[in-house]
Amino acid sequence: MRLTVVGCSGSFAGPDSPASCYLVTAVHEGRTWRLVLDLGNGALGALQRHTKLADLDAVVISHLHPDHCIDVTGLYVTRTYDPDGPLSRRLAVYGPGGTAERLAAAYEGLDEGGMAAVLDFRRLSTSVPTHIGPFVVRPFLVEHPVEAYGFRVEAGGRVLAYSGDTDTCDSLVPLFAGADLALVDSAFVEGRDEARGIHLTGRRAAQAAVDAGGVGRLMLTHIPAWNDPEVCRAQAAQVWPGEVELARPDTTYEI
Repeated sequence: MRLTVVGCSGSFAGPDSPASCYLVTAVHEGRTWRLVLDLGNGALGALQRHTKLADLDAVVISHLHPDHCIDVTGLYVTRTYDPDGPLSRRLAVYGPGGTAERLAAAYEGLDEGGMAAVLDFRRLSTSVPTHIGPFVVRPFLVEHPVEAYGFRVEAGGRVLAYSGDTDTCDSLVPLFAGADLALVDSAFVEGRDEARGIHLTGRRAAQAAVDAGGVGRLMLTHIPAWNDPEVCRAQAAQVWPGEVELARPDTTYEI
């Protein structure tokens, strides 16, 4: 399994990175399967540096804030209005309740059928696994002001845990436990951001990984452009016993 960070800027697209988007690939039955976790603002363009959009097998949306989902509207355009004709295969898009309605409202002016002709919207349910080629995706409801999920992605005996946007919560234990790589929200800074129930700090991200047990690698992500990533890394290093990695856009990691 391979993870490509397409975009990792928190809350809005930054000067060096789009907002949240991660491409996960694995070879299975003679071909490469391509799964996208989140498709935030600015990510659709950068995603095309790493794959043809027509080759995607599924998109999984953690929650309906624009920095995690809004570029699905552009993906709809590519599958509908290509000069060579619309794609015959509908693309599965998994998300929280109301995903289809929210994206249709954002696009505005859709035909009566909405986006359903090219996008197959499917509802996530916490802890209910979804099978996509070689991938088993297990969503876990996490702590955020809206319905939001973290994803445990398993393929070929390896595990990627992606927190989505969350603060400390009980579901991070089964989400992270034994993961080869934990990709964790670190949008807040200790001593500055006092609000709770929204995001993790680097220290809280590291603590969640330690509490879960068996996590091989900790990678911080969703760091807004106004934060110093090294501050987030240093705060995580106060807790995490190994190297604290920072997600880098346009970088691919073996899992």
